[in-house]
Amino acid sequence: MTSASPATAQPVITSEADVLDLAPVIPVVVVDSVEQAVPLARALVRGGIPVIEITLRSDAGLAAIEAVASQVEGIVVGAGTVVTPEQVQQVKDAGAQFLVTPGSPPRLLDAALASGLPLLAGAGTLTEMLTLAEAGLTAMKFFPAEASGGRPYLSAVSGPCPQLRFCPTGGVTPETAAAWLALPNVGCVGGSWLTPKDAVAQGDWGRIEVLAAEAAALRQHT
Repeated sequence: MTSASPATAQPVITSEADVLDLAPVIPVVVVDSVEQAVPLARALVRGGIPVIEITLRSDAGLAAIEAVASQVEGIVVGAGTVVTPEQVQQVKDAGAQFLVTPGSPPRLLDAALASGLPLLAGAGTLTEMLTLAEAGLTAMKFFPAEASGGRPYLSAVSGPCPQLRFCPTGGVTPETAAAWLALPNVGCVGGSWLTPKDAVAQGDWGRIEVLAAEAAALRQHT
């Protein structure tokens, strides 16, 4: 064997475009305790999803990023719901390998770009998308995806902006994920359904592994 198995190989990313290619679905995760984070991430890896976006929506978020980054092999750890320049430095220090923001106000965008980490900045309009493109970004988060016009809107964007690729997040479901992924300018989608709150609370890592495997199979559309 000349390479490690997909379950243990450490993915390497150098740009936001690389983030979109890691998996068809980026799990968007809120953890209530640090103890949940490591077994949850390992279940995702076993299911074939080598990426996780741990949000800062809970008090445990920052410590969870640090725990997964230092203890789980085979996964790329992103920090989500980054909304201030101060958080950019905090998550970088914790070991985050990419950043996800819901929007891109100037101070936040400048700090995120200066961090050197790949950035999936949120955009919901053409003006926001073109502003990010002017900053050198060709891959970004389409958020909130359904509320911002859904698939028809993003499909229309590909006409004037064929160079841009997206990770739609917000309202994407297991039932609609494949249709989103079929769009030519969609690299992956973001979703919370891979880590249901009840499964996390009960430590049902087997269920999360199954959901991850189902999500990983969505890549077959390509």
